Amino acid sequence: MRMVYNRRMQYIIDGHNLIPHIRGLSLSDLDDEQALIEVLTPFLRATSSRAKVFFDRAAIGYRDKRNHGLIQTIFVPAPQTADDAIEAYIRKLGGTARNHALVSSDRRVQTAGRSRHMTILSSHELAQKIQEQAEKRRGDPTPEPKLTADEIAGWEELFTQYGSHPPDGLNP
Repeated sequence: MRMVYNRRMQYIIDGHNLIPHIRGLSLSDLDDEQALIEVLTPFLRATSSRAKVFFDRAAIGYRDKRNHGLIQTIFVPAPQTADDAIEAYIRKLGGTARNHALVSSDRRVQTAGRSRHMTILSSHELAQKIQEQAEKRRGDPTPEPKLTADEIAGWEELFTQYGSHPPDGLNP
């Protein structure tokens, strides 16, 4: 089944599941969560999308939700896992879950999403989309406007007429 890429998507992402699939990121990095947010933000902006990113292994007794513009991060404290929290969130969404895309390579989480008719993306698939979007942004500089033949002739006339001494008012 081929998935159609949708703009204005609401993503639910298993963050630590996605990090190893993003070029240049590693779970062993000290600020791997922040690095993921920095990679996701331009992608979400370009696609007019938003994301809720779940991370497990929060400090004991520490539960934190933070907003980062288009991204909300949820740090899930032990003994609960991000997978558990994502499944609970999907149940809470009820019928509106079908308006979201679930990003996880965990089969149990994907099954929970499929039961609510969500779009399912593996972490690898989203990582590819992020990479494609980044390459498109880098390869798509704003093109220089092209001058018409008349405009070129006008500039040539101006330069040959005044040589290296521009008329008063043009060189303050």
